[in-house]
Amino acid sequence: MASYSGRGVHGQVVHKLGARIVGGEFAEGEILDIGALGSELDVSLTVMREALKVLAGKGLTDARQKRGTYVRERAHWNLLDADVIRWRMETGDGAHLLRDLADVRSIVEPAAAHRAALHRTDADLTALEAALDAMGRAQVDSAAAAEADVAFHRALLAATGNEMLRRMDMLLEPGLRERDRMVHTHGDADDPVPSHRAVLDAVRDKDPARAEFAMLDLLAKAAEDIEHVTHLPGTAPRS
Repeated sequence: MASYSGRGVHGQVVHKLGARIVGGEFAEGEILDIGALGSELDVSLTVMREALKVLAGKGLTDARQKRGTYVRERAHWNLLDADVIRWRMETGDGAHLLRDLADVRSIVEPAAAHRAALHRTDADLTALEAALDAMGRAQVDSAAAAEADVAFHRALLAATGNEMLRRMDMLLEPGLRERDRMVHTHGDADDPVPSHRAVLDAVRDKDPARAEFAMLDLLAKAAEDIEHVTHLPGTAPRS
């Protein structure tokens, strides 16, 4: 799920083409004229081919003999890829993405908080506390606030003691980062520290029911943050 944004000319071409595909400028099944696109973007065929390899790895394009390079059906896109998520946010599909993220979080994170309260170690508590401290220090730095938020939820998943749940960070983090950038950049969102502190306190006290309810409350406040920032009713969670 590596991001190629900002990586020189190659990264710029990946970004421009990826955003145009995700945004629907190129239809599913459409053949891409590599030469014409290279001329339009003022890059060589070598750069175009390398960029298309990256997009193919994300499931957006494919190539076949006698058919050429074409846009794959959305069902094949890697919707968990960090770049694909960013392009969806940039090209008008953000509301759908945030609703899906909210649904996934509502299923995973309350149960994770419940289990973390049963299985957390002292090292887990230290990681959660460090992330919460960083969140408190980063109130005026949207990028740092987003990173601290992601770190808290990653540490919570790790505290479950379940290796498969721990790797759910791969599912949640790309969308969570984009959601956090939106909320924290806006500047008017509610302070996230108290709701996260409530989860941590319950996990520390080994109170699974309280931890689960605290997470549900956190997610409810998160939905309010997103609704406030985007004016999209019933959209998504705070991290």
